[in-house]
Amino acid sequence: MKILWITNSPFPDVSSDLKLKDAAKGLIYSSANALLQQNDEIELAVVSFYNGKRLEKLVKNRITHYLLSSSFRFTARSDGDTYWQEIKADFQPDVIHIHGSEYFHSYSWVKACGPEKVVLSIQGLVSVCDRYYYGNIAKGDLIKYTTPRDLVRFDTFFSKRRNMQKRGEHEKMLIEKTNHIIGRTSWDRAHIWAINPDATYHFCNETLRSSYYENKWSVENCTRYSIFVSQANYPIKGFHQLIKALPVVLKYFPQTKVYVAGTNYFSNRGIRLSGYGNYINSLIKKYKVSGHIEFTGFLSEEKMCRQYLDAHISVCPSAIENSSNSIGEAQLLGVPCVASYVGGTPDLIEHGETGLLYRFEEVEMLASHICKIFGDDSLAQKISSNARVSASQRHNKEENAASLYRIYSKIVASPN
Repeated sequence: MKILWITNSPFPDVSSDLKLKDAAKGLIYSSANALLQQNDEIELAVVSFYNGKRLEKLVKNRITHYLLSSSFRFTARSDGDTYWQEIKADFQPDVIHIHGSEYFHSYSWVKACGPEKVVLSIQGLVSVCDRYYYGNIAKGDLIKYTTPRDLVRFDTFFSKRRNMQKRGEHEKMLIEKTNHIIGRTSWDRAHIWAINPDATYHFCNETLRSSYYENKWSVENCTRYSIFVSQANYPIKGFHQLIKALPVVLKYFPQTKVYVAGTNYFSNRGIRLSGYGNYINSLIKKYKVSGHIEFTGFLSEEKMCRQYLDAHISVCPSAIENSSNSIGEAQLLGVPCVASYVGGTPDLIEHGETGLLYRFEEVEMLASHICKIFGDDSLAQKISSNARVSASQRHNKEENAASLYRIYSKIVASPN
């Protein structure tokens, strides 16, 4: 069975060979390894994008890699049709698996080669997420905190949302034309049904990165009263809501510290300061919490895992999610999670058993849930143990690889 994957970033071994900066070290790479370990008869090819101009082909570790110019990822260029047709003729796949619907290139395959034997994995849905992009920030504040950097780069809150809306139009066209969809939450299933009720929906959970299967959190070894947030660089991730909740938490636990993965975009000044960074800086100043927030910088897989293990709590305060990677990773390790009740998150967290949920707007509820876990080790341990069991079943490598293989077999046997 010949399977062609269409992804974003090249796999690590290819990135190393070509001296590329970006590499797909996450879910897709893990899923490929699990699939090939179980199935000797599968021939896998992966299309990804790099900064070069030519179509490149190389074979590494049982995988044929095709690399396309990244210019085709972000624009609906018609000259990309020739490359898709060339790849199809060269590899002659039985199934084409498109990972994610968010970018133009996902639709361009179907436009160039048709929807036959195509299956689309839903990651996020930009056609839905754009509604929540502003993260409940008032329009007046969106205007007030727009910076010269945003205007010069045409990168304001409003232009970013328009970009999502534009991508969402292509996403809808892709879903409307696709006969087979892979999803994993009641949220994505409902939206797929609303867009294309004739599509066959296949359920398949995700395989996470290897470090998260190999480690275990404990309340005795964590840094007490610490919170870890895995993403915070744009409004939809809701970091501003956690800042609003922090003064309430500090009343009861003044030692609280928030660790945020990634670069401290919010400390930039002048032409480098983004509108969201400007807004975050205003909140940090308003609530006097600068001494309680630390940005970790870029974290490798191993360092990210260690940051989870050090945390007392992992918080996912997003305005919308499908199935948050950060929740899955934290739960697999056993880190107690507090998350907003949005999108597919209720499919991942049973309130009071495998985590605590609150309404996105209710920052007082967020603060209350954080304080409950900080103040009750038995609750923290209960959530930790239950979450590990649940996540171990949901992210089981062997079962997920077997499910994916069954889906491919059904598609091969189907008329379309």
